[in-house]
Amino acid sequence: MGSRSPVEISSRLDGINGDGDPDLLISDKPHHDLQRPLLERNKKRNMGLAAAVGSSRARGGRGGDSGGQHQAGGSEPVDSSLLQGLLEETGEESSAAIMEETPQLDLSNSEIRSDTGDERTDEVDDSPIEEVRLTVPITDDPTLPALTFRTWFLGLISCALLAFCNQFFSYRQNPLNISSLSVQIVVLPLGRLMAACLPTMVVGFKGTRWSFSLNPGPFNLKEHVLITIFANTGSSYVYAVGIVTIVKAFYHRDINPLAAMLLTQTTQLMGYGWAGLFRKYLVDSPYMWWPCNLVQVSLFRALHEKEKRPKGGITRLQFFLLVLASSFAYYVVPNFLFPTISTISVVCLVWRNSVTAQQIGSGVYGLGVGSFGLDWATVAGFLGTPLSTPAFAIMNVMAGFFLVVYVLLPVAYWSNAYDARRFPIISSNVFMANGSQYDVSQVIDPATFEFSQARYDAAGQINLSIFFAFYYGLTFAALAATLSHVALFHGRSIWRQMKATVSGQQKGDVHTRLMKRNYAVVPQWWFHVMLVLVLGLSIFTCEGFGKELQLPYWGVLLAAGLAFFFTLPIGIITATTNQQPVNVVAELIIGYLYPGRPLANVVFKTYGYISMSQAIIFLMDFKLGHYMKIPPRSMFAVQLVGTLLASTVYFSTSWWLLESVSNICDPARLPAGSPWTCPGDDVFYNASIIWGVVGPQRIFGSLGRYAKMNYFFLAGALAPVPVWALSRAFPERGWIRLVNMPVLLSATGLMPPARSVNYLMWGAVGLTFNHFVYRRYKAWWARHNYVLSAALDAGVAFMGIASFVFLQSRGINGINWWGLQVDDHCDLASCPTAPGVSVPGCPVLYVG
Repeated sequence: MGSRSPVEISSRLDGINGDGDPDLLISDKPHHDLQRPLLERNKKRNMGLAAAVGSSRARGGRGGDSGGQHQAGGSEPVDSSLLQGLLEETGEESSAAIMEETPQLDLSNSEIRSDTGDERTDEVDDSPIEEVRLTVPITDDPTLPALTFRTWFLGLISCALLAFCNQFFSYRQNPLNISSLSVQIVVLPLGRLMAACLPTMVVGFKGTRWSFSLNPGPFNLKEHVLITIFANTGSSYVYAVGIVTIVKAFYHRDINPLAAMLLTQTTQLMGYGWAGLFRKYLVDSPYMWWPCNLVQVSLFRALHEKEKRPKGGITRLQFFLLVLASSFAYYVVPNFLFPTISTISVVCLVWRNSVTAQQIGSGVYGLGVGSFGLDWATVAGFLGTPLSTPAFAIMNVMAGFFLVVYVLLPVAYWSNAYDARRFPIISSNVFMANGSQYDVSQVIDPATFEFSQARYDAAGQINLSIFFAFYYGLTFAALAATLSHVALFHGRSIWRQMKATVSGQQKGDVHTRLMKRNYAVVPQWWFHVMLVLVLGLSIFTCEGFGKELQLPYWGVLLAAGLAFFFTLPIGIITATTNQQPVNVVAELIIGYLYPGRPLANVVFKTYGYISMSQAIIFLMDFKLGHYMKIPPRSMFAVQLVGTLLASTVYFSTSWWLLESVSNICDPARLPAGSPWTCPGDDVFYNASIIWGVVGPQRIFGSLGRYAKMNYFFLAGALAPVPVWALSRAFPERGWIRLVNMPVLLSATGLMPPARSVNYLMWGAVGLTFNHFVYRRYKAWWARHNYVLSAALDAGVAFMGIASFVFLQSRGINGINWWGLQVDDHCDLASCPTAPGVSVPGCPVLYVG
């Protein structure tokens, strides 16, 4: 009989019974009615668990914190080996519905109380998501100080440093993104050093009751989490800075610095307002579990919890440090000594002179058949770590990738749809009919900075690579599929939760109960006031300053309505699958309503879609604080201050570089060896041409070549219907519900800049750990999977920083040999294959 994991407790409260019968997944019975017989059946085990983890009281004593501290009542920290032993004695086999069977959204979970007749409440880990039960502790110590002097000092410095470094490196040829994970590791010894060295004196403010202690005691888990939240705000890219960059460096025009600064601040803060409106649905709900947060939760526990080393084994912290050292040491090879191993394309090494073979085999510029990479940055660089993505979501992404890249794309390209063979098979650039790149300056009136029809008629239509054309078509489909999927699969439950929220009857899992019992909530009117103020300031930003941002007041209000409409459905997809569907509806709408104005288009997109994306990031951090039992008002203060600081530093760094580096972002005019090529901003610039300058009417409308792509809207809206119908007709087939059409249709939404080899390696590693290892070695997976992910990420980040500071910043980029090339040696993969097309660096093909 297989052993159960320490927190896979009695009742299988995800709605699947001990035999793996999924009938309960769609039951309309109240959740506590399903729990009662199962709890009775497992009463002995629950009593053992309660003794192991310590009871949480509704009134009176409180349980211990998740950071290994002693409980207020005097009980010892949780011993995971004891929990494992208690559950192994049951001898029951865990349900077959593991990670792959995510339950239906059901928001009626109820509190479980003991039958002892007293006022105690023995908390049971009734989270409906097994990964959460395996990872997140159910203990809390609300007496721990959180918003301390150490939190502010280390948090503000971390936020500012990450914002500066990430913006600084983003303009360079090899961008380096430093995640908050690095800060999460580095600040722990710094916090403990401050706790050991700072005096315990109390600093007060005259005339007020405000005071704080420089050293309130040992550096604790809650301080550590809040510092990491500060770092998260500093590591998240500020999209409005991209607008400043393309205006000054690509369109070569001036922009008022105050207008640019206000644009940067308001777009970020508007996202915070949307996050506050949807907390009830996307944070308090136990079914909105945000898989990516489990990596940080695991690392926090490994760094803080007192853990007894298993006999013949190592603790999680020792495992983390071992993998961190190995990752750090190895990354010097793909980052400095042998960059070619990041992407190895076997086909290109065999057929060096064949354009078609290299298109098929290139993992960077082509389909990636036979390509692979021996670099963690290749695995996780664009798609994020696969170890935090559920197996069913990985399967959906890879199914979508294979259908697009290995079925749809080859058929369309080699049948020459839309003259596809005149252009590269995969590219985000825009082209002239002869295969050369489009010169946008030919179609803009320099006096008004608006589209000129006469100039466009002279230059000719814009052409897209066949992949980029289908990229937008599939984006249309994913947008429509998101709305219909959420309506079909989650609409009833959302409606039930809305009614429960209004009536005050909403219930949650153990984590929600602990948060509501121990901490004051953030009043909803705080977010309402912020949203109103930010909307007013946004209108002033666009209407003032000579209207140089081109967007009128009604555009700001329409963008705000768009963000409000899409935050909930896209938030549900992200919170349950770790995937965020790409959304171009903002560019599409303003492109039709207000065409020919590139700045109006990108500003509308920033207020409409990017503020929603920021809301998703804020909600993810809210959930991290929810899991780690951080006081909500402390979270509010940290996120608000961190957002203001990060936006200011991102903007200031960008403005400084754009003003001080000559010819920045223009490789043709930069001196030899200059790294300031701005590779990431080039894609944004091309999108502004498509949607803002030329407009969707001349590309996807009646005046363009790609009008048939609009049929993807209809296809996407209908795509979830068969899946939903089959799941209702065959409820015993649980795998049907796991087919997620929005994720499948948006699978290739990150290509480019992501490449085929990134998807292939991401899928292979993700399925190995989150399907094979999860099913066969669940105890190992529960103990090490997320810690492994954090250690691999941190090792790569630290070596990347060290390589740049000590070597690459001094012009030392490695030994000059064949393996130093950073791509896959498939030089012909981006060449056209149509006869007679002449492109520099490519052979000209002739018929006969």
